Amino acid sequence: MNECDLSKKRLEWQCRRGMLELDVLLKRYLDEQYSLLDDAGKKQFQALLGVEDPDLYAYLMQQTEVPSEFRERVDAIRQWVN
Repeated sequence: MNECDLSKKRLEWQCRRGMLELDVLLKRYLDEQYSLLDDAGKKQFQALLGVEDPDLYAYLMQQTEVPSEFRERVDAIRQWVN
């Protein structure tokens, strides 16, 4: 297994959350959109995966203000869903 495969496996594991809604959304985004992102977008997504589930859910469901460091990626995920 090469480094790229290992990196993808790590990301797949990080997409597994305590909330089914987040599991499905993040895994689909990883599978369908991640490879299309530039390096900055990939880093933003990786950083976003470090956010605790309740906060991440609130960001994605527009229930709370998104910190500036995550705003671009959260907006992109929201647009992709719609």
